[in-house]
Amino acid sequence: MSISSNIRLTELSRQIKQAAVAGSFYPSDRDELQSMVEKMLDNATNQSPPPKAIMAPHAGYIYSGPIAANAYASLYPVSDSIKKVVLLGPAHRVYLKGMAVSSASHFATPLGDIRINTALRDCVSSLSGVEIMDEAFAQEHSLEVHLPFLQTVLKDFTLLPVVVGDASPDQVAKLIESVWGGKETLIVISTDLSHYHDYQTANHVDTETANFIKQLQYEKIGPKQACGCRPISGLLKIARDNGHEVSILDVRNSGDTAGSDDSVVGYGAFLLYENNQLSNEQKKILLDIAKKSIQHGLKNGTPLSISTEDYSGIMSENRGVFVTLEIDQQLRGCIGNLEAAHPLISGVAINAFNAAFNDPRFKKLTDEEFKQCEISISILTPRQEIEFENDATLLEQIATGKDGLIISHGTRSATFLPAVWEKIQSPKLFLSQLKSKAGIDVNLIPDKAWKYQSISFSYKKLS
Repeated sequence: MSISSNIRLTELSRQIKQAAVAGSFYPSDRDELQSMVEKMLDNATNQSPPPKAIMAPHAGYIYSGPIAANAYASLYPVSDSIKKVVLLGPAHRVYLKGMAVSSASHFATPLGDIRINTALRDCVSSLSGVEIMDEAFAQEHSLEVHLPFLQTVLKDFTLLPVVVGDASPDQVAKLIESVWGGKETLIVISTDLSHYHDYQTANHVDTETANFIKQLQYEKIGPKQACGCRPISGLLKIARDNGHEVSILDVRNSGDTAGSDDSVVGYGAFLLYENNQLSNEQKKILLDIAKKSIQHGLKNGTPLSISTEDYSGIMSENRGVFVTLEIDQQLRGCIGNLEAAHPLISGVAINAFNAAFNDPRFKKLTDEEFKQCEISISILTPRQEIEFENDATLLEQIATGKDGLIISHGTRSATFLPAVWEKIQSPKLFLSQLKSKAGIDVNLIPDKAWKYQSISFSYKKLS
């Protein structure tokens, strides 16, 4: 195995991959670089909670640095706990079938050397489509430009850099999943968005791409939408399969930062959150809000009024949410919104009131019934549209016991939450009863369908 020219062999066990784009993409002087990165981070407007993974751009700092800084600023609250960083970026300089890791022991920037996590490298090296290929890293900027941000924000960490070439979403997802880890591990996807459109066209294309990313529709993202489409697709496949969520943090282009408007490059910052981000304490708060809103409705005829200023993080973010009421394991009311129409905390209050008093299938809840009610809450992930030809191909794409389903035919539509699988285990029966709920003939094929996942909880499940 050859060692490329910009890996310096200093001792038998220490091979340092030298910076290739210092002085062009970012300053080569240590103090100038440190000052520049710190200033961008200080100016970051992001106040989002820390994510499990980030997607951020990799152009020259004067162009994309402020957008990347917004993503990296979210890591400050957990900077002490992140010990491993898995960084994936697209191959720009060499053709690569599959993915590559480096034989180097350290990656260098003007801010110092970063130790490569050899245990993680050994783990992924055994996967199909992964090879050690130093040439893929020699002049590759898509990984290198992220390193000074990581060195500034994090306290002490090791790195697994991966260059992604012609690899499938399944291959990339398998690699990421193999090193997913816990709170100690951060996943970073390096990507720019559209390239060399005029300003208005870029805005349109990048907004559409950002929505595809948020909706986890990686099949609709190709090289024209994002140069890092392949690492993006792998991460979004994991997100879709596991009910994780992606939020859009910042979408701009070089015309907004340091370039002209006639030919711009698009940049985006996105954060991925695991589906278990709600603590039991937060779940109890939401259940208590639902309970109090119903009590308020019984007494005053209106839902409980919630001030979102008293809450932060996910509690104040717009989310799709349903509230379900049951008595003796029988449905007594279920109302919600599939789209993120309200901040989570107020959406729970509104939907709890509506489930108790405005579900058209039931009479208004009474005081006596309320004493017997079991309240459950389902927080939804963004829905993904399903392409299908008939009922069989529709059901092939639904994960039994995991996915919720929305169907529509003409003006009629309905949904079953994932929790319905607890009562209907048969996929065919699940679909036929959903058609009946929507008022659709069971022999008709729906016009459209979407799937989604949910985080569902009740007082019983917390105890």
